[in-house]
Amino acid sequence: MEEKPRSIFIVDDEPDILEFLSYNLKKEGYVVNTASDGEEGLEKIKQVDPDLVILDIMMPKMDGVEVCRQLREDTKFDDTVVVFLTARNEDYSQIAGFEVGADDYITKPIRPRVFISRIKALLRRKNRNATEEASKVLVYGEFEIDREKFIVRNKGEEIYLAKKEFELVELLTSKPGKVFTREEIFNKVWGTEVIVGNRTIDVHIRKVREKIGDSYIKTVKGIGYKFEF
Repeated sequence: MEEKPRSIFIVDDEPDILEFLSYNLKKEGYVVNTASDGEEGLEKIKQVDPDLVILDIMMPKMDGVEVCRQLREDTKFDDTVVVFLTARNEDYSQIAGFEVGADDYITKPIRPRVFISRIKALLRRKNRNATEEASKVLVYGEFEIDREKFIVRNKGEEIYLAKKEFELVELLTSKPGKVFTREEIFNKVWGTEVIVGNRTIDVHIRKVREKIGDSYIKTVKGIGYKFEF
C-alpha cells in the first residue's frame, strides 16, 4: 500500500518565506498548507491536523509562542512536531519556544538543503517515537532503556538507576535532541506539588552521568538539558 504523504503546516506573515518554504517542501513530496497570521494558523492547524508545524515567532494577531502553547494544551497535538523560525542570535525566542513545548528551531536566513534535512530528521524521529512507544525497550545506538525493568544498557552493560534517575533519563530520551527546560523536568519528574531544592536536577544529572557516561546528556546553558546519541 502506498504511504500517505506527510503533512506540514507553515505559519508566517512574510509571503516570500511562505512561498520559499512551501516550494522546497512540495518538491520533496510533502503536502503543505499555510497561513499568514497566528489566529488563522491555529484555526486551520486544528482542522488539518498536520504531522509537523513550522511557526514564525513574531506574527500579527497571535505570535508563534502563543500558537504553540495552545496546541500543546490540546492532547490531540501531543505528537505533532513543532518547529520555530527565529532570527539568528535570538536566544530569548528559542527559550520561549522550548518552554511552551517546541521540538526544535531553525534560524534565518534559511538554507534549503539544511532546512529539508532538519525537517526529514524531525519526521523520522516522530516515526521512531511512535513505533517505540509500544515497546518496553528503546534503542538509541549503543544506548538502551528498558522501561519495564528500570535499567539502562550502555554498550551491552546493564546500569541500574534510582527511580528518579531513571525517570529523568526516560524523559530526556523520549525526544532525543529536544531541550527540556528545568521547569519542564521538575513538573514531569517530580510533579508540580512537590517542593525540591534548586540543585535537585543538577545533582541527579551528575549522578546519572557518573553511571552512564558524560556523552549522552548535554547541558544547554540557561535553558536545560537534552539527550543526544
